[in-house]
Amino acid sequence: MTAPRLKVNWPVLSDALALGLVLLDGRGRVLHWNAWVSRYSGIALADAQGLTLDQVFPGALPAPFRTAVGNALRHRLPIVLSNVLHRAPLPLYARPEHRAGNQRMQQSVTITPVAQPGVGHLCLLQITDTSTLATRERVLQLRSDRLSREALVDGLTGIYNRKYFDDKLRAELERAQRSQTPVALVMFDVDSFKPYNDTYGHPAGDRVLVAIANAAREQINRATDVLARYGGEEFAAVLPASDKVGAQLIAEKIRHAVELLAIPHAASSVAAHVTISLGVACHDPRDGYPGAQELLELADRALYVAKRNGRNQVRWTISGATPLDIFPSTRR
Repeated sequence: MTAPRLKVNWPVLSDALALGLVLLDGRGRVLHWNAWVSRYSGIALADAQGLTLDQVFPGALPAPFRTAVGNALRHRLPIVLSNVLHRAPLPLYARPEHRAGNQRMQQSVTITPVAQPGVGHLCLLQITDTSTLATRERVLQLRSDRLSREALVDGLTGIYNRKYFDDKLRAELERAQRSQTPVALVMFDVDSFKPYNDTYGHPAGDRVLVAIANAAREQINRATDVLARYGGEEFAAVLPASDKVGAQLIAEKIRHAVELLAIPHAASSVAAHVTISLGVACHDPRDGYPGAQELLELADRALYVAKRNGRNQVRWTISGATPLDIFPSTRR
């Protein structure tokens, strides 16, 4: 039993497709194109039949496209012109208003030689609108970038988070050891923060953390420096290629900038406004290679001394120091 033969109306079928079809004869003249091409070129089939594409679109076809069509006609070479290297070979426009600004539709074109008995060799062009694909790719890329950023940035303050800080500190210590340059770490937190939250409420406390993060960020100007929210009301900054003098200066600038915010703090045991205490640890490569945990403990120890000795001040230590070698810095 043989399958029934279907009679296909080629023009009707081609017009129903959501892509462009152009059929050329052996001399490159238009035999047919579908309604899709007429719609986006603005040229009716009757006005294009019998003409070459160069005649239909004078001066509008790029040389690589013309070469590809010529090779398909003369040498029977199929080719795909991707939208990566050939973004818009034909003057097709998604919207009529795009024509004035020559904002061509992004396209992918497949050129296929066709052997038709009794007619000779023809050439079929299939044109796909890749604008939607490109838009989708941009959306996916933006979404990927946003997710990547969210993985590195603290959602409240907008500065780096603990994970990024940990990775950056390890990387900078390794780099410092290779290059034999110093690296410094500054840790600081908000004085009497729990009483602040108890007095003014947690939303107000969140606003304080954001304000402090912004103030601290303005004092850290080098691209290599990293400011992060370490956890809760605690912050940390990695300062590559910075010795104890430079690190102390940055720490004091941060302390002073927060003080200048003059955020009222009636429950503080330090001042009538919000203040911070800071601990600075400096690594000198001549003292050997400290691990990240060791440098964190040194900075945390200095921070503890700053809080124990009255808060709203900077204290510092260096790698290789004993627990008693905590040095005072400035305090207003």
